[in-house]
Amino acid sequence: MHKAPGRRQFLATFTKAVGTSMLMNAPFLSQAGSPEVRQASFTVGQVMDLILKTIPNAPFPKTVDTLKSGNAAQKVTGIVSTMFGTIEVIEKTIAAGANFIIAHEPTFYNHADETDWLSNDPVFRYKHELLTKNGIALWRFHDYWHSHRPDGIRTGMLSALGWENYVDPQNPQVLTIPATSLTQLIAHAKQKLGIKQVRVVGDTAQSCKRVLLLPGAAGGRNQIIAIEKAKPDVVLCGEASEWETPEYIRDARRQGQKISLVVLGHIMSEAAGMEWLVSWLKPKLPDLKISYIPSGNPFSYE
Repeated sequence: MHKAPGRRQFLATFTKAVGTSMLMNAPFLSQAGSPEVRQASFTVGQVMDLILKTIPNAPFPKTVDTLKSGNAAQKVTGIVSTMFGTIEVIEKTIAAGANFIIAHEPTFYNHADETDWLSNDPVFRYKHELLTKNGIALWRFHDYWHSHRPDGIRTGMLSALGWENYVDPQNPQVLTIPATSLTQLIAHAKQKLGIKQVRVVGDTAQSCKRVLLLPGAAGGRNQIIAIEKAKPDVVLCGEASEWETPEYIRDARRQGQKISLVVLGHIMSEAAGMEWLVSWLKPKLPDLKISYIPSGNPFSYE
């Protein structure tokens, strides 16, 4: 039990200390604007800074995108991109000889990765110790990747769906696709995004052309405001609270609107964006091994 306060103090101090601001004075930054950076080795902090140079207004004064383990000074042996830094992903990273994980979502089961409440929890302790003893740096890359222009998650999703040319230049959330039934659209999304099952509010025989794409969890109010503005035939979202957007769509249909909602699932609606990160980052760091390890969907369906 005497080690728990040390772990808590380490994580709290580390999160505050590393953040992003201390990284901005790395000696290689004069090269960061070039298409690629050729040098013998990189530290975690140098890789982070190279990425942040591409993000408008970075580093942010307040963000969840901090190192959750490791330190900015350690040399990078390989980079893994993923949605979640699960224990399985960490094990596969170790087996691959990599030591830097870039994950989109939290590592320790809450948005801010607060760990005081988990200090004596065996799952947290095992995971934290696995990262520490194997020298794995894990950086959350959420706020920054969504702030990239274009949004990195959305770009990866559009690429996976093959819908890059259907985007409304005035509103990147809206697409105009060739008319297709909702059944066909769902089958396409499931196949391209590796989704086993979706949830639907609406009519699967409905013809769809105007699509509102809302990956992840925008929140009910934001989703409903976007729906009213875009007036789509169908909304593809990552997740939705059952008492919010699904109920709005149900009432809109009862009112007479021809609109449907497809809930893809948060993880699989954004995973393609973290896979796309690999192809985006490789040209910038051509001498580093960079790979994508899917964390996958933890749910099974009975």
